[in-house]
Amino acid sequence: MFDLRYHVASLAAVFVALVLGIFVGVGLSGRGFVSDAERENLQSRIAELAAERDEAVARAQAAGLRGTALDDYARTSYPDLVRDRLDGRSVGVVFIGSVDQGVAETVRRAVDDAGGRVATLRALRVPLDGEGIDAALGADPATRELAGPDNREQLGRALARELVTSGPDPVLDRVAAALVEEQSGPATPAVDAVVVARPARPQSGETQAFLGGLYGGLAAAPLPAVGVDQADDAVSAVPVFRRSGLATVSGIDDATGQVALVYLLAGARSGSYGLGESAVDGVLPTPVTVQPPVRE
Repeated sequence: MFDLRYHVASLAAVFVALVLGIFVGVGLSGRGFVSDAERENLQSRIAELAAERDEAVARAQAAGLRGTALDDYARTSYPDLVRDRLDGRSVGVVFIGSVDQGVAETVRRAVDDAGGRVATLRALRVPLDGEGIDAALGADPATRELAGPDNREQLGRALARELVTSGPDPVLDRVAAALVEEQSGPATPAVDAVVVARPARPQSGETQAFLGGLYGGLAAAPLPAVGVDQADDAVSAVPVFRRSGLATVSGIDDATGQVALVYLLAGARSGSYGLGESAVDGVLPTPVTVQPPVRE
C-alpha cells in the first residue's frame, strides 16, 4: 500500500474547490453583490483550484501505480530477497498486550522464509498490575529494589535484559504470574534478534514508564531489536518505538515490510522503514552481505 498522503492532498483540493465554488456561485447569481473585476478574479481562482485538484489527482494516481508496482515486485522477488538472511538465527517476539495472531504468523513466516526460527514469544499484560508486581518483587531480596511505582522504568530495563539473554531470569521469574499473559519457547532463551509489537492501546502513568524502560533496554541490547506495526493499525506504536531507539518497520502485513523486517533482523543499519508516514528512512534498509552456505 502506498502513502495515503497523496489521497489526502487530492481530497483536500477537491473540497476546497467545491466550497469556494459554492460561495462564488452565490455571489455570481446575486447580481450587484460582486463587481465585474471581483467576479473575474474569483473565476480565475476557481480555474487555479481546478488545476491544482487535477494535479493532485494525477499525483495520487501516479503514486498508486508506483506503490502497486513496488508491492508486486516485493511479492514476486520476496523469496530471493530474504533467502538465508537469517540462516540458523533465533528470534524472540514480545507483544505488549494480548498476542495478535496475524502479526505473530507474519513474523514467524518471514523469519522461517529467511532461514531462521522464532524461538520465544512473550505477551506482557498491560496496564500493569502494580500491587501484584510489587508483592512478587518485594518477596525476594534480589529483586526488592525494583519494587514501587518510581522504579517502573528500571524494571522495564531489567526485564529487557532477561528477555534477550540466556538467564538466569530472577526478575522475570518473580513477576511472570502478574505480568506475562502468554508465552512459548524455553524459559531462558538465547536469541539473536527480537521483534516488538504493541496490539494494546497506548498506556500512561507507571505502565508508560515501564514500557519506556523496556523499549530502551531492548534498543540498547547488542542485537537487532525491531518494533513493528500493521498498515491498518488504528494507533501506530512506531513513533514511540522510534523515540526509544528501536529500529522500526511500518506495515509488516505488506511484502515490502516483511523484507525490511528480515533485513533489520539480519543486521542492516537501524532506522525506520516501510511504506507509512513513520518510515522516515525509506522503504528498505540496505541489506548486509550474506555469505552463501558452504556446500559439500
